[in-house]
Amino acid sequence: MGNVIKDTSETWETLATRRPFEGAKTAVASDQVRMPDGSVVRRDYQVHPGSVCVLALDEEGRALVIRQYRHPVRHRLWELPAGLLDVPGENPLHAAQRELYEEAHVKAEDWRVLADFFASPGGSDEAIRIFVARGVAEAEGERYQESSSEEADMEVAWVPLADLVRGILAGELGNPGLVTGVLAASAALVSEGGLDSLRPALSPWPARPYTA
Repeated sequence: MGNVIKDTSETWETLATRRPFEGAKTAVASDQVRMPDGSVVRRDYQVHPGSVCVLALDEEGRALVIRQYRHPVRHRLWELPAGLLDVPGENPLHAAQRELYEEAHVKAEDWRVLADFFASPGGSDEAIRIFVARGVAEAEGERYQESSSEEADMEVAWVPLADLVRGILAGELGNPGLVTGVLAASAALVSEGGLDSLRPALSPWPARPYTA
């Protein structure tokens, strides 16, 4: 057998740290870090609370996607319903269920963990958990009214998973949550056990520990 390929937790000595910027949701940290050779370097990075994404699939194999303007990249991107974990210790499943309801007015019966990843580990500590949600239906009651004008302008669509895969491979779709979620789901669907073999929705998440 070959070597086990698995990320491992590790912390190098931080001699000093400061926060030159503190925003409403994120911050910038500047750390003095000792390297293995004894030298000390500065590492600046975004401090982020973490995020959740939801790949909701209907019985026809279509995924729910939203289209939203993202000012830093000057693009209107197709994305999965997603949101910040801006409540300390919040259960990511509860956050994902809330985002699916608020952004698409949809609920789901079956939830599983599809993938965990770091959005940009060279410059941010943001960790993202993607759920796959099945048994979807329209939520009851009045549709949630978005408080942000950006979010109020969102477009919602149900798109065949195969079409999203083609768009990703053609370089036409570039949101990291969507790319990771769609390709992971496509791989899971053809693996032994399919989506039913994925981790339970309340699986531990060392990158963002939470209370049940």
